[in-house]
Amino acid sequence: MAEHPRHRSVRGGEWAFAVVGLPLALLGGVYALAVLYAGALLSLTVLGLPFVVAALLGARGLGALHRRLVGQLLGEHVESPAELPRPAGVIARGRVVLADPVAWRTLLYLVLRLPLGVLGFLTAVAIPLGCGWLIGFPLWVRLLQPGTRPTGWPDAASMVLGLLLLYAVPGAIRLLTEANRRLARLLLGPAHTQQRVRELESARATLLADNTDQLRRLERDLHDGTQAQLVALAITLSLTDDALSSPDGPDLGRLRTLVDRARTQTDGTITELRRLTRGIHPLALDNGLDEALPALAATSPIPVTVHLALREHPHPAVARTLYFCAAELLTNIAKHSGARSAELTADASDGRIRLTVRDDGCGDAALGTGTGTGTGTGTGLTGLAERLAAVDGFLRVDSPPGGPTVVTAELPTRLC
Repeated sequence: MAEHPRHRSVRGGEWAFAVVGLPLALLGGVYALAVLYAGALLSLTVLGLPFVVAALLGARGLGALHRRLVGQLLGEHVESPAELPRPAGVIARGRVVLADPVAWRTLLYLVLRLPLGVLGFLTAVAIPLGCGWLIGFPLWVRLLQPGTRPTGWPDAASMVLGLLLLYAVPGAIRLLTEANRRLARLLLGPAHTQQRVRELESARATLLADNTDQLRRLERDLHDGTQAQLVALAITLSLTDDALSSPDGPDLGRLRTLVDRARTQTDGTITELRRLTRGIHPLALDNGLDEALPALAATSPIPVTVHLALREHPHPAVARTLYFCAAELLTNIAKHSGARSAELTADASDGRIRLTVRDDGCGDAALGTGTGTGTGTGTGLTGLAERLAAVDGFLRVDSPPGGPTVVTAELPTRLC
């Protein structure tokens, strides 16, 4: 059996939303219009502000009801806005409610939802019933008018019109469903500023947890590695001192062995300390990204072409984040992509800095995936996106199967 065209495929939830949603749309629309009208009339009286505060709280409740209906019937998840803060004092709480953008946006949603609800009900119920009447027009006329009646062009036209309208009903319902989804996403979710604050708080919490883990790892490495090496070096030096203080005179052969051991332990400790401090602040950044990025690319086992246009010097925290991002991406290219060459481009202008890393590997990289073969596939890209979000940046991945993979990181050059 051939599949139905997409515009004729309508889920049961969409039909139910068009039918069941009308009473709720009427209730919400009348409520919003009544609030605006009564609020304007009462604005010059002492009852005005308390009335508007109570009405806005009620609008929040209706918004929650509409979010639930949209989620259950249309399958559109709309994130719930944050709860209102509860400062001390009735006046302070009233100010918070009056300044709540979520409640005002919900009132606008209720007003706009009213015509959509009416159109949806007409499309899902009234028009199909009308189509049934048009298609059966010849029969209804003969039932209502006794006697013989010749068949004419009105009979054929009504049947054709009814069939055409009935054919267009599913497409119209889909259009109205998409309009309802977009309206709910736009007006029933958190305000843009609130959503942005949530994202930044989440990103900073993730970054703080990551930094805490790094500090604990550094402490463990210093305790278990570097400290143990220093203790061994101290023991070697103590043995050297004992050899020098021998009553029979110093044993030059043993002294040479102990000094060689101490030199080897010292070199190992220095190497370990360099390894541990490399992740805190790369020394290459002391001379800026202009020198740090080419030096980083030179260490890659895959040939990397570097293009720099850094007309602005970013904040040190931004430069450090960008450097670690470039290092992670180049490492992932070498490990996962199977690429023969890569290209790194950095451009800073108009208060933004963009890092683009391109490779000719197998592609198929994505954010949030657990496994994969492309550049940075897996949790590495997700971690980079969270680190960039902590400094108000974002990560974009374009990696079709077969490649090439292009990963772009963009963030502000200055932190507010």
